[in-house]
Amino acid sequence: MLSDIDHELRYTRDYIGQEAFSERVMTALAEVPRHYFVPQELQVAAYDNGPLPIGHGQTISQPYIVALMTDLLQPGAGDVILEVGTGTGYQTAVLARLVRRVYSLEIVAPLACAAALRLQQLGCNNVEIHHSDGYAGWPEHAPYDGIIVTAAAPYIPAALIAQLKPGARLVIPVGYAGAEQQLLVVEKDGDGAVRERSVLPVAFVPLVNSSDK
Repeated sequence: MLSDIDHELRYTRDYIGQEAFSERVMTALAEVPRHYFVPQELQVAAYDNGPLPIGHGQTISQPYIVALMTDLLQPGAGDVILEVGTGTGYQTAVLARLVRRVYSLEIVAPLACAAALRLQQLGCNNVEIHHSDGYAGWPEHAPYDGIIVTAAAPYIPAALIAQLKPGARLVIPVGYAGAEQQLLVVEKDGDGAVRERSVLPVAFVPLVNSSDK
């Protein structure tokens, strides 16, 4: 799996503007057993470099995208991170190895419950899962040292910008399902001004709003 990530990184390096992902990020991916987060009937493909369905119209992201988004977040060991879109908890588990605390939101209740149990069984004791609408963020624990969104929103939710610390980053795919989407890095400076840049064309499932359910 790691060699597949490196291969795709070489292919996309002109898009993302870098030659390698950090050693910390790659070590975290090596340590997380991806098969534990993949449905039983898809175990044979657990370490393929591609997304897989996890039910409820959702997917687990391909390992390369997990590596890229994690690296773009630039997580530090003492950071508190908000994740929007827990899914099965794979990205959550990767982050848990890199930061002090991960707060993760999942709007699909069965996924949230299953992910919380799965992460507990894996010993990820620095993670808290909440069944909630990700568009509103999780203001009780804000501001965050970084925010990562694992589904595509049609716009950047204002609540997530508001809950971001000055100097921190938001990594989010933006666009509509079936249309052009871009993976964005949004940085908030010390004065609260926001700067965004596009990294790579992507294809994510939509970020579900509570009004859509």
